[in-house]
Amino acid sequence: MSEISTPCIKVCAVNGDSGLCIGCGRTLAEIACWGRLSESERKAIMAVLPQRIVEPAAR
Repeated sequence: MSEISTPCIKVCAVNGDSGLCIGCGRTLAEIACWGRLSESERKAIMAVLPQRIVEPAAR
């Protein structure tokens, strides 16, 4: 069985204003369902994470 790709950097805390993890930029809902997503769904989310982390107030 292959490893599940993840943007997690083990800095797990949610920003109360944005609702995003300060380490990886995912929402709690995305984190909760991560293991059930397909690899293509995970890649689609990971593609937008850099923008979320740079501009957290935009969410």
